[in-house]
Amino acid sequence: MSGKRDKGSSTNPWVNQPGPEADDTEPEEQLPPSPWNLEVPPPPSPWGGGGAPGPGPGPATETSSAWGENVGPPSLRRPPPEKKRGIPPLLIPVGAGLIVVALVAVALVLLSGGGDDKADPTPSTPVGTPTAPKSSYQPPPNAIPVGFGVSIVPVQGWSLYTKETQGKQVATYPPNDSVHARAFLWVRQKQNVTAQAYLLGIVEGETEEEVAQLGNVRNLPCPKDVLVECVAIDYTSTAKENGADVKVQGSVEVYRRKDNVVTALDFRTRVDFAQKAEADAAIMKKSVIDSL
Repeated sequence: MSGKRDKGSSTNPWVNQPGPEADDTEPEEQLPPSPWNLEVPPPPSPWGGGGAPGPGPGPATETSSAWGENVGPPSLRRPPPEKKRGIPPLLIPVGAGLIVVALVAVALVLLSGGGDDKADPTPSTPVGTPTAPKSSYQPPPNAIPVGFGVSIVPVQGWSLYTKETQGKQVATYPPNDSVHARAFLWVRQKQNVTAQAYLLGIVEGETEEEVAQLGNVRNLPCPKDVLVECVAIDYTSTAKENGADVKVQGSVEVYRRKDNVVTALDFRTRVDFAQKAEADAAIMKKSVIDSL
């Protein structure tokens, strides 16, 4: 190496010489493949038996699990036992309804006296209605049963009016006259009404075709603990009998028990017989109240 230029060479290998423009479309020189970009086969699966590879090679970011993309292999732990279900919710109201029906049936048997046929048949008490306590009253042999354990004992000279179909009515007649009563006492009953409503219906019916003067409805002191409503009313009227005017006076007393059985005492008499009739009626009314 002399340091002199080579005359046969017109170009400097260290200086870029102008030449034809490079083709931009020529692909750039590719780098050799990196070992880090190579596909890595998955490790042997412990579930495949014998250490065989999975279903095929794939990117390292993919899973080779045979149980699905996001599901791991089955656990070796035994799954917890399923909880035993209790009574289905739909059966709870059914069972409760059967219990209520059974209780109601037992209550009705107890209220009916266990099938005792000695007493007159009485309507069954509605469910939920309080029942009246049993009375220790024992009616005498000549007592006339009315209903719901109530009876009336007629005094001498008063007899049962047999044509009556609702309740019981006793009447007294003049001597040798069994048609035209001088006075009567009518005992009748109804359920599930107020004593005052029953009283007003009776007195309006008694005086419907008469010229009447009604007193005020008044509250009576209830003579027994079994009674919850006791009312009364007095009236006077003029009735027609065989075309003649007859002066009449009367009263209506109504007693309602705790079991909602309402008993009315409808008393009516001619004015000229009132003194004797009222004394007799007081005795018979007491016999009815004693049986309530």
